[in-house]
Amino acid sequence: ATSGKKGETFRDDSRKVEVRISNIEAAKALSDAVRTSLGPRGMDKMVKQADGEVIITNDGATILDKVKVVHPAAKMLVELSKSQDVNAGDGTTSVVVVCGSLLKKCLELLNKGVHPTVISDSMGKACKKAAEILEEMATPVNIQDREALIRAATTSLSSKVVSQYASLLAPMAVDTVLKVINPENPNRVDLRDI
Repeated sequence: ATSGKKGETFRDDSRKVEVRISNIEAAKALSDAVRTSLGPRGMDKMVKQADGEVIITNDGATILDKVKVVHPAAKMLVELSKSQDVNAGDGTTSVVVVCGSLLKKCLELLNKGVHPTVISDSMGKACKKAAEILEEMATPVNIQDREALIRAATTSLSSKVVSQYASLLAPMAVDTVLKVINPENPNRVDLRDI
């Protein structure tokens, strides 16, 4: 829309703010839905699908996969979870919960009048700093140290339904990976080979 003088334009930024808040609220709602399924005391969720089938689970990845999400920002969280599953095979719920918490803080900053670009730049800096800290505190694992690998696998299995079988499955998983690993590039294992 134009204003009274020639060459001047009037921009209504209220719509941008509404869309931004709508996106954050939708993503937060999805995050909150899976938050209570996280951890050893996580609650089961009942998901009724369009065909009438009912699924009861406390697995965040399953919940996110089965829920029909139409909001674009919430769909991004579902894709984030899938990406986490492909890259790490674990942490699908945690990544959505962390993202939801970060979005909640972003909304608080927006409500205080902080510009979105400032928030985005600050998040980028915080991400770099967090990566530095994680690198400093990381403990290198020798790929030849089978016992250390088994301990790591056992820890990963502790949050899964099969946790009671970790003592059987952890050595099996480690031995399988050690058989298919490429010695020239031990940091990359194609999960399709396992």
